[in-house]
Amino acid sequence: MPQTDLALDLRAIEKRYGPVAALSGANLSVRRGEVHGLIGQNGAGKSTLMKILSGLEHADAGDIVIQGERVDRLTPGDVIGKGIGIIYQDRMTMPAFTVEETLFYATRAVSRNGVIIDRRGLRQKARTIIHRYFQTELPAKALMRDLSTAQQQIVHITRTLLLDPRVVVLDEPTAALAKQEVDNLFRAIRAMRDNGMTVIYISHYLREIRDICDRVTVLRNGQDIATLDAAETSIDAMTELMIGVDIGRLFPDRSASIGAPVLVITGLSHKTRFANVDVTVRRGEILGVTGLIGSGIKEFARVLFGLERPESGTMTLAGAPYAPRSPREALSAGLALVPEDRRTQGVGLTLSLRENIVLASLDRFSCAGFMRQRAEGGRARDFLGSLRIKAPDETVQAGSLSGGNQQKVALAKWLCREADLYVLDEPSVGIDVAAKAEIYRILRDLADNGQALIVVSSDLDEVQGLCDRIVVFHRGRIALDQPAGSVTSAKLLTAAVAGKHGNTHDASAH
Repeated sequence: MPQTDLALDLRAIEKRYGPVAALSGANLSVRRGEVHGLIGQNGAGKSTLMKILSGLEHADAGDIVIQGERVDRLTPGDVIGKGIGIIYQDRMTMPAFTVEETLFYATRAVSRNGVIIDRRGLRQKARTIIHRYFQTELPAKALMRDLSTAQQQIVHITRTLLLDPRVVVLDEPTAALAKQEVDNLFRAIRAMRDNGMTVIYISHYLREIRDICDRVTVLRNGQDIATLDAAETSIDAMTELMIGVDIGRLFPDRSASIGAPVLVITGLSHKTRFANVDVTVRRGEILGVTGLIGSGIKEFARVLFGLERPESGTMTLAGAPYAPRSPREALSAGLALVPEDRRTQGVGLTLSLRENIVLASLDRFSCAGFMRQRAEGGRARDFLGSLRIKAPDETVQAGSLSGGNQQKVALAKWLCREADLYVLDEPSVGIDVAAKAEIYRILRDLADNGQALIVVSSDLDEVQGLCDRIVVFHRGRIALDQPAGSVTSAKLLTAAVAGKHGNTHDASAH
């Protein structure tokens, strides 16, 4: 292909960190006006390649050609000047900024006289842009720290699109988005492609790669393995190229038998987010809870863990009345929550694996005010083995692990509590397909051993493939509650988007 037909051409890129080769002659050629997928396991080299493209790192060898021009030692300023916009998976959020300030701080502000910012104009423009791309609304004066993870993602995607770049790099852009928001984003990406813009789309969601990308490049062990027509390549074929072997089925078999009730919820209502929720979770069961942004599922999880108080309704946990006023009370009663944002809420990145794993169970590893480090180390090593956490030993920092292994550490921390019920909020966000399969195996093993689990997820494939039963929230009310094996993807989506369904509840499920 002529060089002028390429928006971006990375050739034979090499990068080493000490003795570790992160990239070993990797290539990435992206045509003008295409959506180009980039996939690979955690550690395959995707992040390193994008750091080099962004100017945050410099390649040890290789060539970078942007819009037909060879460039040396890019800086972040060079990247913006050459029309490349990058949206990172780990969003750099200023928590004290408002939505409108975050949207416009990197652009020329609208002003009345060149000095005073026209806040009314900014606010109106922010509403217009967010509605255009995502068909939703965000309060312009809300602080970023008060937004959900998904709402923050929408703000950052919109802010980058405001800069009108010629090449946009989207790194896991849908990790925290529900199905409807993903569809809205895809419409925006297709519009950009139709207008001649080039998009590099990095994702662990291989179905999205097939749906939105024209071509896809597969990285493995720091090298490009293949560049393929995305629509003509099956998910199984992509997976095998990423892993190098066939990992088998993504979702394990469901439990053959479900036991006695563990959590019984009757008429539970939140002040503003949900009302009259009736749910029963049984031993050996994985209950999937899904819905769009604003449907109430996040607040439901927070109420279960004592982070918020319900307005009315009753709960029993393991046969005893349950009304936690704090996470401490929830833990004491036997309920544990694995949070969505593992990097800020799930694990301490600068703490060792041993310290992370016992962090929620310090009372069980202390004596007369002193920690029993031998017992801590033994328990941590047990989890490293049983959860297949890839690390040299329990003394390494959690921040040095891949996303999938960090997620396993977050899970180990709460498994160490030996709770009656585990609530997992988006357990597979931002991890590759092999790590997902491992997480799903762990959750199914827990259920098979008699634990009760609630998986709160916006990934409809995940709740349908992993869970025994699915509850769909629509505008704060349950729109569907049925066994996973008896409901189609279309039915789940219809219930989430429109609140329409067949039978709301399946009598045998209770």
